Amino acid sequence: MQTRIGILGGGQLGRMLLQCAANYHVETFVLESGKNPPASSLCHHFIEGDIKNYDAVYRFGKLVDVLTIEIENVNLEALFKLQEEGLAIFPKPEALKIIKDKGLQKEFYKKHNIPTAPFHLINRKHELNSYLNLLPVAQKLRNGGYDGKGVEILREQEDFHKAFDAPSVIESLVSIDKEISVIVAKNANGETAVYPPVEMVFDPRYNLVDYLISPAQLTQEQIALSQKLALDVMNALNSPGIYAVELFLDTKGNILVNETAPRAHNSGHQSIEGNYASQYEMQMRILQGLPLGNTSAIKPSLMLNLIGEPNHNGPVQYKGLDEVLKLKGVYVHLYGKHETKPGRKMGHVTILGDDKNELLEKAKFIKQTLKVVT
Repeated sequence: MQTRIGILGGGQLGRMLLQCAANYHVETFVLESGKNPPASSLCHHFIEGDIKNYDAVYRFGKLVDVLTIEIENVNLEALFKLQEEGLAIFPKPEALKIIKDKGLQKEFYKKHNIPTAPFHLINRKHELNSYLNLLPVAQKLRNGGYDGKGVEILREQEDFHKAFDAPSVIESLVSIDKEISVIVAKNANGETAVYPPVEMVFDPRYNLVDYLISPAQLTQEQIALSQKLALDVMNALNSPGIYAVELFLDTKGNILVNETAPRAHNSGHQSIEGNYASQYEMQMRILQGLPLGNTSAIKPSLMLNLIGEPNHNGPVQYKGLDEVLKLKGVYVHLYGKHETKPGRKMGHVTILGDDKNELLEKAKFIKQTLKVVT
């Protein structure tokens, strides 16, 4: 009998998980609003519905043997009810509840002695006036932020006009040397796996990843500590699943946990070609109760996000695709989104090479050549 796997969310992460699912004897179900989200064309059963609605999520859960997510913004009450009735859900709703709320997430780190930037929780923007001595700070909405949205940098009191007037976290700005990410996994038997850390470089226009390099250029001690912290976070959450733990290496050499995602993540896309078992392969194994895969890197890799060009809104076209596809060691992933807009993630390119210079040289050519336009 096929395992019936349900995915809450139909975006590119769900699409890439489904591409991996095609290698297994499984029946796949996707719940998402809209007629043609990226994952809808690759699953066996697409159900149009609101992943934030209790009834829609509950009914969907009754169709499957195991349930997972590709985005955090789902109805938790329905997940708790389904779990109570015996449905396997990875990650567990208890873990998702903590991570979904950035305030609870930061308090979780503090409770478990996981190093993170100093922070305070506020409910309204006027409360910022009580923390003038902490400036500059990053303000993050407790709920609903993604892909750089829901974050504001407040350097002085004159910036408060752009602050969020909603429940949020304010945290001291860290003097960052490198931003790194570690993907970790745990199955229902308690077995764990950890990927090599990757180094992320951010696009300042949209506050999202421009490109990442795997493996990160760190000392052996820094690699070991970043992997340990990622495992500490996952083990404290006490839930099977796959997690992306984002960390800061500050200019004093300290490593701090920034945020955790309870799912496959942009910082693990390069693993599709760059590692023996991709993050999606790992997630599929967890969902089926199979042994975890090999996280080792095959070759150094670079992942470059493809985002919508400024001033382009509408039906998407990919300018320069033919030239990029001629390159050796280059793999293009388009997400199947029909409409582009400035800064929207429309795909990514993975580059495999022998060293960092080769990767960066090819990435520069691809950025100049491949454009997401209308």
